[in-house]
Amino acid sequence: MTDLTGKRVAFLATDGFEDSELTSPWEAVTAAGATAVMIAPAAGSITGKNGHSQSVDIVSSDADAADFDALVLPGGVVNADDLRMDDASVAFSRAFFAQHKPVGAICHAAWTLIEADVVSGRTLTSFASLKTDLRNAGATWVDEEVVVDAGFVTSRTPEDLPAFNAKVIEEIAEGAHAEQTA
Repeated sequence: MTDLTGKRVAFLATDGFEDSELTSPWEAVTAAGATAVMIAPAAGSITGKNGHSQSVDIVSSDADAADFDALVLPGGVVNADDLRMDDASVAFSRAFFAQHKPVGAICHAAWTLIEADVVSGRTLTSFASLKTDLRNAGATWVDEEVVVDAGFVTSRTPEDLPAFNAKVIEEIAEGAHAEQTA
């Protein structure tokens, strides 16, 4: 297994996230030695659509991408829809691209990245219902279990989590990618 000791990985979500799309990558990066940090628009805790509760470590408006090595965005319709309406969360997400850092987004999480204006010219996947939104935002959408585009890792659904987790860990281990831009 790839060693991520010393790496800090931000997870950005809010209520309504897809539980396994938070817990599975969280477990994968921490098992590889990274420190996972929960970022959300509000303090306290957030609850997934299936009941998983996660304590918030830092609110989006206080979070700085410079303090992290990578970002993971779990999906969930309500989660992604709410995050894309939160200016601090959108700016936090965009900053990872501007700093050339790895980003993993699964399922509906790409909505936040459309709002962050970082998908144009990129090849990615997502939950199928976002295909038109992503194409309209200038992305090339493909139907594959995992897509990597210069440090940007995307997957479609919880069924893709094993491939997603493996590629997220690989990209975090590789570090910054010059082609990863905002």
